[in-house]
Amino acid sequence: MTPDVIVVGAGPYGLSATAHLRSAGVDVGIFGDPMSFWRSMPKQMLLRSNRTATSMIDHLGPYSIQAHAAETEAPLEMPYPLERFVAYGEWVQRQVAPDVDRRNVELVGRAQDGFVLRLEDGETLRTGRVVIAAGIAPFPRRPALADALDPRFVSHTADHQDLSTFSGRSVLVVGGGQSALESAALLHESGADVQVLVRATRINWLHGGKYHRMLGPRASLVYAPTDVGPLGLSRVVGATDLFRRLPRSVQDPIARRSIRPAGAAWLQQRLRDVPITFGRSVESLRMVDGGHVGAQLDDGSERVVDHILFGTGYAVDIARYPFLDRTLLQRISRVQGYPLLGSGFESSVPGLHILGAPAAWSFGPTMRFVSGSWYAGRTLARKIVGAPLERGTVHRVGAG
Repeated sequence: MTPDVIVVGAGPYGLSATAHLRSAGVDVGIFGDPMSFWRSMPKQMLLRSNRTATSMIDHLGPYSIQAHAAETEAPLEMPYPLERFVAYGEWVQRQVAPDVDRRNVELVGRAQDGFVLRLEDGETLRTGRVVIAAGIAPFPRRPALADALDPRFVSHTADHQDLSTFSGRSVLVVGGGQSALESAALLHESGADVQVLVRATRINWLHGGKYHRMLGPRASLVYAPTDVGPLGLSRVVGATDLFRRLPRSVQDPIARRSIRPAGAAWLQQRLRDVPITFGRSVESLRMVDGGHVGAQLDDGSERVVDHILFGTGYAVDIARYPFLDRTLLQRISRVQGYPLLGSGFESSVPGLHILGAPAAWSFGPTMRFVSGSWYAGRTLARKIVGAPLERGTVHRVGAG
């Protein structure tokens, strides 16, 4: 029997949606490879988020990272290693979605009485409601000037799981955010000859719990547990119901300030021997004889290296979800690639909900991070069930 709700995606947002819906008694089917995006990230990476914000579903309760540590005796030191976070996510999946169907969803289209989904093996399913929690894997921001070059010489940080393959090669890393800077550190530690190019005039370093320690018990007054945004603004963006009702002229500058490119302060020591050039950008690229690539900078200088790695982040555009039927896509109201979402993350197509980073335009910058899954799962369930679900009401729904 086809479930009443089908969730597409088995990362933090898909798992949160499934947990909250099942806790409310909704018949849910979930499809996807659990934590697949996180497993594709470079080995040995560390999470920038603090302890509470590293939790899925909620930072309290049976699926929190503290609950995982207590049950599995996993260490909780910060910064949290990527491989340990993946293990935590797989532990959550075994609790809330032990029956996850790992087949890929190849098509989501509109049907007369709801939606039709086609799976990778050709099986089709029909359901009245679909929740898309498919993550950001299709959205790397790749500069157009790199389009004509061989990907062996120019790539994005999203393309690599093992940066040690660059050992002994020269690499120019472009970007001043966490992904670019941590990739540069890993490349350097793997024996690559690395240099970094940052368009801004400085790097914004995040000092973790520095102000939390200074403020002590009063820190919770100015920092939300979601850990998104600086002192004070953290509370504003963490109050999603409030933030989404602010005028767009207020939302936009707060969002920009909350998610501007930045690096964790613990990277500074690891990058002390890596040359960093500030205030410069790449204007053009060309192949150089001998299997090298040249980057022409805006000051007229050129850097010739074996490889250029762009750490230029992600740009949401749901049209790049390969499974969305084009006719259905045209019916989704969008702005700058983001779907316009109403209550319960419902799109302009009734019964179609979209969670995660694509919801950031409508629900704020917290939706770009794992901690946004707390609000998303709870609010989605409240919309579908039609009754309020308060924080802390989610309970275990599966066997571990």
